[in-house]
Amino acid sequence: MTTKEKVYKYAFIVLSDSRSGGEKKDKCKDALLDSMDKDYKMEYFNIIPDDKEKILDELKKLVDKNIPLILTSGGTGFSKRDNTPEATKELIEKNTPGISEAIRFYSKEITPMWALSRAVSGIAKNSLIINLPGSPKAVSEAIDAIRPFLGHGLDILKGDFTDHD
Repeated sequence: MTTKEKVYKYAFIVLSDSRSGGEKKDKCKDALLDSMDKDYKMEYFNIIPDDKEKILDELKKLVDKNIPLILTSGGTGFSKRDNTPEATKELIEKNTPGISEAIRFYSKEITPMWALSRAVSGIAKNSLIINLPGSPKAVSEAIDAIRPFLGHGLDILKGDFTDHD
């Protein structure tokens, strides 16, 4: 008996004034692609400024397209231009604090800066939105933190899961 291989589609948005303006090259996309399992397929990628309204518009567009997983990178720190959590919170209907806590808990073993993350995660319609840090190394570490349960969470969100015995 052959089981059909699952493929989870996702979008990735980098939020950075300097990268969107071309002053700096983005390395987070490659870090994410290297970190994701083969059963995840990037369907959309964009780099936009760390502007709350632009972030919100981008997230709404992807939620309306029923992208099951939306990952953001950047804009989760203490800077006046760090607006990602606020934009995300405006859109999500259900918080998923365990995901963000898992990323911070994992990061705690690597860097003392873990506590400075304001990243959030949650569900908007049929999409799971997860804020990731803004550095390539931290993006990889965040994926390592959530990889063990991410697929199962997406299956539950889609209504495609088996009973827990």
